[in-house]
Amino acid sequence: MKAIEIRNKYLKFFENHGHKIIPSAPVIPENDPSVLFTTAGMQPLVPYLLGEKHPSGTRLTDFQKCVRTNDIDEVGDNRHLTYFEMLGNWSLGDYFKDESISMSYEFLTKELGIPSEKLSVTCFAGDKDCGRDNVAFEAWKRAGIPEERIYFFEKDDNWWIAGEEGPCGPDTEMFYDTGKEKCSPECNPACGCGKYVEIWNNVFMEFYKDKNGYTKLKQQNVDTGLGLERMTMLLQGKETPFEIELFAPVMEKLVKLQKEDLIQSRRIVAEHLRSSMMIINDGGRPSNVDRGYILRRLLRRMTRHLNKLGIDLNILSEIIDTSIEALKELYPELDTNREVIKSVIIGEKDKFIKTLQNGEREFEKVASKTKNAGKKVIDTDAVFNLYETYGFPPEMTEELAKEQGLEVDMSDYQKLFAEHQEKSRMGSEQKFKGGLASTGEMETKYHTATHLLNAALKVVLGEHVHQKGSNITAERMRFDFSHGAKMTDEEKQKTEDLVNEYISKNIPVERMEMKKEEALALGAEAMFLDKYGDIVTVYKIGDVSIELCGGPHVSSTGELGHFKIKKEEASSAGVRRIKAILD
Repeated sequence: MKAIEIRNKYLKFFENHGHKIIPSAPVIPENDPSVLFTTAGMQPLVPYLLGEKHPSGTRLTDFQKCVRTNDIDEVGDNRHLTYFEMLGNWSLGDYFKDESISMSYEFLTKELGIPSEKLSVTCFAGDKDCGRDNVAFEAWKRAGIPEERIYFFEKDDNWWIAGEEGPCGPDTEMFYDTGKEKCSPECNPACGCGKYVEIWNNVFMEFYKDKNGYTKLKQQNVDTGLGLERMTMLLQGKETPFEIELFAPVMEKLVKLQKEDLIQSRRIVAEHLRSSMMIINDGGRPSNVDRGYILRRLLRRMTRHLNKLGIDLNILSEIIDTSIEALKELYPELDTNREVIKSVIIGEKDKFIKTLQNGEREFEKVASKTKNAGKKVIDTDAVFNLYETYGFPPEMTEELAKEQGLEVDMSDYQKLFAEHQEKSRMGSEQKFKGGLASTGEMETKYHTATHLLNAALKVVLGEHVHQKGSNITAERMRFDFSHGAKMTDEEKQKTEDLVNEYISKNIPVERMEMKKEEALALGAEAMFLDKYGDIVTVYKIGDVSIELCGGPHVSSTGELGHFKIKKEEASSAGVRRIKAILD
């Protein structure tokens, strides 16, 4: 069964069970306080999981484009992906455990045709915060899973929360038995031997965790996630996702083009190319900070491995075409934006080739310094700096070192690299931690302030101004907008004064629901129009602003306090950035 068939079956099944199909949010999140990318299907829905009314109702389903960057350096093995698609269905205070489990079992066994004996499930064992999940246990037995294939595990395995704070709850997970022999008599779904593969996770989200502990949410929610690539791989009987139709054409082309036969490098090229195209398609561009840095890192790692394969970089355009052709049935927008995607990727490749040349010059300095000091082994910090600053692979440093009679302590380098990787992972987790659930008083104020700033910029600079992104924390707001020139001091002051004028008028913030076409006819602005369904939420602030938005917002502008622009700078070509505070 192809990936597109699985996706369509999923959406149709849940639509037939009363769910409204909603569009995927972009991989670059809009107005999320701190996350670089959309990392889970529930991420765009947090306000509704916390109780806000969703314009499409209480039963939702979608496919969500996701990017997770914690394990970039693991890509190249037989399973890690940075971009993946998550199929999901949600109950926002509607059904709960029984109906969720019944539908999951029906979809797996009847729609996908998975034999019941291939399925095992896990449930939460219970602790001081929440009791043993006997409701899920009984629901699985009624559905058709025998007791001996229902396992209970602790919070580490069967409790879901994004980061350290936010909506959370016990979950039940479904596992596919690959048919491999048990590694031991104790082998079970928690084992990593490969016999059991997790295919679906249903989170029963009824708690909110903060620094003081757990409290009950005002409603009981269900949040599920099924990985499309993994399910496709299993149903097709493949060993890795790189063998399914989304990757196979690129993998085959790389085999034809390569001079060196390196399976790990082929996987890195195929995976990083797909991830990069999805990020670029949703507005991402390479840079040295935040998500732009991640995109740059993906593209440069891809380029290095094309080099390792011995593939002529001048035919990168052909490889991009091959990938788009393999993916366009799932993502027709890649075909639509083909030339832009090509331009960004090839432009970054060309820059990196120059960077590699700069790295070679820097290596010569390092080698000379090492020899002058009478050493035979290049300092590990220097090797790491060549990689981190110049994108210069340690393998290349080692190769050049040998040519000059020098050595690289690769074990010491790997140790230093592992330390850096752990710090990066912790930083990424910290960045993710505040993103999903930080909808406190200040974040809500800043969210509303972005609407006022957008409106003021249109007055001061012109109607060409449109929001290109934002980042909000409890301490400040950052707002990206389309404009080709640096703002003058006078323009910044006029903008600031106008926002404060809007605040001083204490204008009511009105929330409305209507058809998307009606909202556009009213002149409502939207950053990612395609992400909205047929029924949309519109926030109207008097005659000042009208925008499609998911919220949250204050009830009137007078609650915001005083608005102050702290900095105005370039973000990318044709895009400026304002950093501002409320005090």
